[in-house]
Formats: sequence, C-alpha cells, structure tokens
Amino acid sequence: MDSLPSSAGTAELGAAGAREELVPTALAPTGPAAAPGAARRRLRALLRRPTFVVSAVIVACWVVAALGWHLFGLDPYGNSGQALAAPSWSHPFGTDNLGRSVFARTLAGSDTALAVGPAGAVLATVLGSALGVIAGYFRGWVDTALMRLFDVLVVLPPLIFLIVIVSAFGASVPALIIIIGVVFAPGIARIIRAAVLAEMGKKYVTSARLQGESALRVMATELVPNVRPTIIIQATLSLSSAILMTATLSFLGLGQQPPSPDWGLAINQNIAYIEAAWWTVIFPALAVASLVVAVQLIADNIKETW
Repeated sequence: MDSLPSSAGTAELGAAGAREELVPTALAPTGPAAAPGAARRRLRALLRRPTFVVSAVIVACWVVAALGWHLFGLDPYGNSGQALAAPSWSHPFGTDNLGRSVFARTLAGSDTALAVGPAGAVLATVLGSALGVIAGYFRGWVDTALMRLFDVLVVLPPLIFLIVIVSAFGASVPALIIIIGVVFAPGIARIIRAAVLAEMGKKYVTSARLQGESALRVMATELVPNVRPTIIIQATLSLSSAILMTATLSFLGLGQQPPSPDWGLAINQNIAYIEAAWWTVIFPALAVASLVVAVQLIADNIKETW
C-alpha cells in the first residue's frame, strides 16, 4: 500500500506551487531568447551538416587569403614577362595578358570582395532590421509610410538601381558600401517586420508594455532577441547577394578600377582571351562562385536548423 505524503512534504509542495503561481506566466520569455542553451544546440546541429562545414571552410579560406595574401610573398601587380602563360608549377593559375600571376591576383582579389560585400551586408542588416522592428511595433501610419517606401524600392531592379546610383555618386569603396546597404535594406525590413508582427501578439510583449517599459526597451530587449534568427538568416543571404553584386559592378566597369585584382574586373579584362587563355577568366569566376555559393549554403543550413 502506497504511503501518504507527510505533512511536511505536503507543505513544501504547497509552498512550491504557491511560488509558481506568483511567477506570472506572461512574463516568461518565449522563442529563442527563452533557451540559454539553444545557440549551442543549433551550433552542434550545424556542425553535423557536411554542407555547412565545407562551406564554412571555404569562406574561412577566402578570409585568410584576403587578410594575409601579402604575407605569402604574392605580387598581384608584378609582370613575370610571360603573357598568357598556361598554368605551371611557377604559375599555378597561369598569367594574364600583362604577364601578371593569375594565382596571386585571384587571392588578392578576395580582399576587395570581402571589403565591400560584407560591410554593405552589415549596413543593410542593421538598417533594415531597425526599420522593420519600428514598422512592426508601431504599426498604424508609421508602418504604412515605411511599407509604401519599401514597396517603391523593392520594385526597382537592384542591379539597374545600383548602376544609376553608382554612376551618379561614384564607385569608391565607402560609396559602394553605402549604396549596397541602402539597396538591400528594404527587402530585409519587410521580412523583419513580418517576424515582429508575429511576435507582437504574444504575452511577453503585452506584459512588458503593461509594466510601462518604453517602446525602445521593448523593441531592444524583447522583440529583437526573439527575431534574432530571422535577422541572422537575412544577414547571411544579403551577404551572398552583396558579394555577387559587387563583382557584377566591377565586371560592368562601375566598381574597382585597374590595376585592382578584383574578380569581376579580372573577368572583364580577360574575357576576350577566354578561348586562347581560359585560365584568365575561369579562376576568377570560380573564386566568385565558390564564395557566393558557400555563403548561400551557410544561410540555407542556418535557416533549416533554426
């Protein structure tokens, strides 16, 4: 026969229940912010995905190349005296029409690719996330005004819009970063706004507002942590698009200028030799493709895991 709980045990259970009742359930955070170990679990899940690991290694290699190509003794501007030489031990990727090492220029080209694209993606993410959170929180006329502005900017073809702005304001690195950030921000803002609207009806937001927390505090400490996965995914997706767009502008002659080893510019300068010297175009093109695809796969893996 089961023994009945003692009076002391009953009192402890009652006290525990009372303490649980005193904690308002509406104050309990929901979503990603509620699980301290969630980030570690997601990271372990990502590391079990081969596509994520391989893509991360590729991106890491390009980052190392961008930061340290000059430490390896490479000279992307020197003339070897052998124009359009085929790949060999001395020149693994061959030489271009001016006798410069395609290997050295491909590694050095990662510098410009990872200077403009990531900075523009960060600016776009910060600006788009801020506007999306504001639009989703305040709603009403604020939301309507911002959405109409975003609709106008999103409808415009990004490449054509970029060409027009770059032609007007120039193609310096700071200008390209700002332009890419402004172009990609509206798309991010629309997605973040939708995520914020989904969170606005939850109890933790209502409780925070009832407690008299300011709008800025609610947005910064309640909403942003709970839409963080969406922000991270959008940041990664915009990064791949920004890198590709930067290379495209250089290919069109609106980005980096000679003698820069920029990948898009290298493809533009050597496209006429693709039949006789395919290596002058293929290796810079593979560099662009490998970085863009790797970043895209990282974004897809994060999206599926989160």
